[in-house]
Amino acid sequence: MSMELDVFVGNTTIMDMEVYQLWLDGLTVSDAVKVRMDEGALLEYEANAEVLTSDTMDQFRTFQMCERLLHSPTKLGSQLLYQIPAQNQRILIERYYEFDSVFAREVLGKKLSKGTKKDLDDISCKTAITLKSCRRQFDNFKRVFKVVEELKGPLVENIQRHFLLSDTLARDYAAIVFFANSRFETGKRKLQYLSFQDFAFCAGQLISYWTIGAVGKMQLFDQSLMDMDVDLEKEFLHELKDLKVLVNDKDMMDQHKILVCAALRGKIKVYKLMEVNFKNLSRALINLASKLTHTKDVRDLFIDLVEKFIEPCRYDRWTVAEITLFLTHYTNAAHCLGTFRHQMIWDRYMGVIKSCILQMYHE
Repeated sequence: MSMELDVFVGNTTIMDMEVYQLWLDGLTVSDAVKVRMDEGALLEYEANAEVLTSDTMDQFRTFQMCERLLHSPTKLGSQLLYQIPAQNQRILIERYYEFDSVFAREVLGKKLSKGTKKDLDDISCKTAITLKSCRRQFDNFKRVFKVVEELKGPLVENIQRHFLLSDTLARDYAAIVFFANSRFETGKRKLQYLSFQDFAFCAGQLISYWTIGAVGKMQLFDQSLMDMDVDLEKEFLHELKDLKVLVNDKDMMDQHKILVCAALRGKIKVYKLMEVNFKNLSRALINLASKLTHTKDVRDLFIDLVEKFIEPCRYDRWTVAEITLFLTHYTNAAHCLGTFRHQMIWDRYMGVIKSCILQMYHE
């Protein structure tokens, strides 16, 4: 059967973004054609299967030729080979670097090396994401990490400047870079309930308040201190040992308990349990702080938070609202202890710990 086709010639590269997504998802041409047929492409374009297959192959070929430019997004706008409108360029880049949260959760905290890449077959089976898509996402993580790991300045801004990503996506990549650098433990069974977004939120808090770059921001943007947002500030971690006085000094600990209990009496249902367990909860938070000078203990930050604080509260059926009240008054009460001299370090520590606990506490 003969078929008439309208043909036109132009210099703008035609890209179907729905087909682009199928290519990004790692589908073969035949699988992509089937998806398009199931979605009614034959009727929409008044074409037969042969034409649809040819169009899909052509689109896939175009995406493959553009891929090398997507590895260095800043080059896409300056190259002359493909005439792609600016809006389409932004979509191409953003979608190419988007990733599946379940995939990111599987590799979060792992070294972005060949060893991890060998595990992608298993991750593909576990997440039902095609192996090709897993490889693209992993290679993107590795590429971004290599480009920004030694750069000075704010991590999110560096990612945006070199990869032209949206603020939201750049922040997610910042979390991946931060975890890959610090190698936080995320794979233990007790942490499996936490999503990528839970960890990404915590990474944002740590980057904003505990890193070397955070010191630069706090000291009026001192450029000499805004070296990196991926390294925790060692001096700050060392100073956290000074907080031990809150549990080592019996009088201070008793006074701290009195102040917190007075503030929470009649406001939380778990008041009696809190009063009985106050010293255990306080020791858990302070001991965690004092151990962060050791690399292994830094890596175990999240598992320690779960085992030492979150699980005991969950066992006693604390609500998120009750934990919020407790941590707020627990933090504020330390300012009323006349002999406590480490308020700035205390606030910097507890601000992050409180935010992370509330993000990680699932009732």
